[in-house]
Amino acid sequence: MQTMSAEEDIKKRRFCQSSRSAKLCELLINRKDMFELPELPFSKDALGDWTSSETIDFHYGKHHAGYVKKLNLAVLGNEFEGQSLDEVIKGSRDRDTKVFNLAAQHFNHSFFWNCLAGESSKPEGELAEAIDRDFGSLEDFKNQFGVMALSHFGSGWVWIVQEEGKLAIRDYHDAESPAGTIAVPLLTLDVWEHAYYIDHRNDRGAFIEGFWNHVNWEWVGKQMI
Repeated sequence: MQTMSAEEDIKKRRFCQSSRSAKLCELLINRKDMFELPELPFSKDALGDWTSSETIDFHYGKHHAGYVKKLNLAVLGNEFEGQSLDEVIKGSRDRDTKVFNLAAQHFNHSFFWNCLAGESSKPEGELAEAIDRDFGSLEDFKNQFGVMALSHFGSGWVWIVQEEGKLAIRDYHDAESPAGTIAVPLLTLDVWEHAYYIDHRNDRGAFIEGFWNHVNWEWVGKQMI
């Protein structure tokens, strides 16, 4: 949760000039703690042809930013106001679909950006040992992950999570997420079409294949417990 900037305050006051809801505007202007779009951990052109700066502009700058803005509005004046993102996800799951979808998508996208890096690397240490133990080898893991990502019907996410000390590959539809559950998220790939259509059109397979050249394995390993 972050403090509202002067620029954000001006935007909200401009919004209120055209809004019919005085109560909503009062809440919007006076609210101090807002969810914010995180900074990318890489430059917009760091992912090369796999994910272009144009895709980043749309995916991060439009889609993710849109979820954050709508989430801030959705929690105004209700039980979720002032809560952490994890608390909102836990509290809204199976109770408030709109709030849950927005909060979970904010989490999913924020996690996804941290999973990415401009340069190729390999898992090391405890993570590498766990992959070999639970999947046989890194290549076997990539194959199993890729099959699940390619066969996933419609929109969603594919994750590697830690469950009771073991690694597992899980797919989640739409905005669903391991956040707020007993599963510890380690790595994710966004398989919503807007994540790859500009650069790969409908070739999800090419998007999945290129993913392995940009995984931030060091960050992934730090998520293990």
